[in-house]
Amino acid sequence: MRGFRAGLVGAELVRLGSHAVYRLGAPVIVRIARDPDSLEEMERAVRVARWLESEDFPATRVLAEVPQPSVVGGRVVTFWESAQEREEYATVEELADLLRRLHWLEEPESLGLPYFDPVAKLWKGLESLDAVAEDDRKFLEERAGKLAKEYDRLDFVLPFGLIHGDANIGNVLRHRDGHAIMIDLDDFTLAPREWDLVLTAIFYDRFGWHTRSEYEAFVYRYGFDLMNWPGYSVLADLRELMMVVWLGQQVSASTKSAEEFARRINSLRAGNDRRDWKPF
Repeated sequence: MRGFRAGLVGAELVRLGSHAVYRLGAPVIVRIARDPDSLEEMERAVRVARWLESEDFPATRVLAEVPQPSVVGGRVVTFWESAQEREEYATVEELADLLRRLHWLEEPESLGLPYFDPVAKLWKGLESLDAVAEDDRKFLEERAGKLAKEYDRLDFVLPFGLIHGDANIGNVLRHRDGHAIMIDLDDFTLAPREWDLVLTAIFYDRFGWHTRSEYEAFVYRYGFDLMNWPGYSVLADLRELMMVVWLGQQVSASTKSAEEFARRINSLRAGNDRRDWKPF
């Protein structure tokens, strides 16, 4: 434990979300899970990383010389190769290319991937909202209940199979050699492929974080426009709500998160435009 802490001295904090992500002096990324019960999930992420490497798929690589994952001070820790010395995002076209290639892969049973149940994940998140106002919690629960019924009636059209689970431009980085790679492999699961397209769609359609030309390029490269699918609005509403609930779990740890949570839930209540939402 003392040696691990010493290794973090002078480390650069890259991200703070479900994981605290640090870049060490050497080209190494350390990810420390916030959830102390995430050992099984991270064991699966390591298996996924090693399998993707065996498939020569462009993704973040886990360090081979370090036991993975490790448990340090009750926290689950993993070590990864750093893409480059600074964080540089790839393009939406490259995201589309990676997703199309990923969705063609046939995963081995040895990965032990679970089936994705977005409603169950949403309710689990709602149970963790211990620092939000009771009326906010009740509003979110009522909205979740309504969307759960609508989700059960969806008729998906893309093949069911392997997905990234959190596919968006923030999880595609530029490698130091120039090519794009996928990162954050924790949410790999088996699900309708529409789930891997919905974030890019709402980043354009609802939040204005992508331009029209960027979204059209994404659609062209992937080969399917989710916004033309009849179930899009339900999937978008559900994914949007999951984003709000996730942020609600951070309100006690960050004033910035609390302010953004208040902005988002107020816009949901009033049915306002989402274009003042800030990326997290």
